[in-house]
Amino acid sequence: MNTKKLFGIISIVIVTILIVYGYVMYREIFAKNTKFAEKEVFVYIPTNSNFNDAKEALSPFIESMSRLEKVAEKKSYAENVKAGRFLLKKGMNSNEIINAMRQNIPVKLAFNNQERLEDLAGRIGSQIEADSSKLMASFTNKKFLADNGFTEENVLALFIPNSYEFYWNTSANKFREKMAKEYRKFWTEERIAKAKAQNLTPIEVSTLAAIVHKETVKQDERPRVAGVYLNRLRKGMKLEADPTVIFAVKKSTNNFDTIIKRVLYKDLETVSPYNTYMYATLPPGPIAMPDISAIDAVLNPETHNYIYFCASVTNFGYHEFAVTGAQHEVNRQKYVKWINAQGIKR
Repeated sequence: MNTKKLFGIISIVIVTILIVYGYVMYREIFAKNTKFAEKEVFVYIPTNSNFNDAKEALSPFIESMSRLEKVAEKKSYAENVKAGRFLLKKGMNSNEIINAMRQNIPVKLAFNNQERLEDLAGRIGSQIEADSSKLMASFTNKKFLADNGFTEENVLALFIPNSYEFYWNTSANKFREKMAKEYRKFWTEERIAKAKAQNLTPIEVSTLAAIVHKETVKQDERPRVAGVYLNRLRKGMKLEADPTVIFAVKKSTNNFDTIIKRVLYKDLETVSPYNTYMYATLPPGPIAMPDISAIDAVLNPETHNYIYFCASVTNFGYHEFAVTGAQHEVNRQKYVKWINAQGIKR
């Protein structure tokens, strides 16, 4: 065999090897390597995970783990696994998957209408890595409370209902610190001045706002309701707010799943600092998480002489307001007659 032929054969072999190698490399790197039917899925990698943990989390979505492993090794992912929430799209190849596993996607987190700190911890714990028990321990940490001027009874006021972005792997303490920062940002000099004008601290504003929030779902009525309670506070009267009694009953029985639509006379005898029929002060903390409209209603109350109000039986969802006890009694009797007709006993 002459040299020319030998060179030609060797060239063909080399080209064939390169073609095969190129195909293999294409299969390893650029061929589709997902197996889920959805357009996209999220993969969650817990804190302190290693490559084996990441592979276990990825396995339900990956067609060939061996192909992914090779690309992960080449791109040094195996030694640099990131914790977080990662987006995979249908049809991604191994190269795209590894790139995606380096882009932590934030969680859009929203919360409102939480009745207790425990409820808030449960809601947040269902959306980020930190579970409810770790969140509760963080929220009620004695040093944190003391440093920020809260108690276990009023720390719910720290959390301003809104939409936030967090990384899924945010720790309980980092979540808490972010909320403390948002709280300080919310309580501007203007809001603090308005609170002082009502002879209230920001925490007391939130405590009263929680009552206003529970009393009426109508945002346009909240400044009027807030005005009633502020009038009572100025006169040294008891607030006599039904939502506080309902909260006191639930707390005393440790049953917050109970639905109470009607406050009974026996409920008014519930011994609790939250019972504003019994004590002429604000409760020790919010009976629920007030939304911003309720907080602003307390800061910007309607100016009037009303001392009383009762649910309206003609304009449902709203209330009838009164200056005198006699006027209020007429309104109250209308409501009692209506609620009895509905057969609502509790």
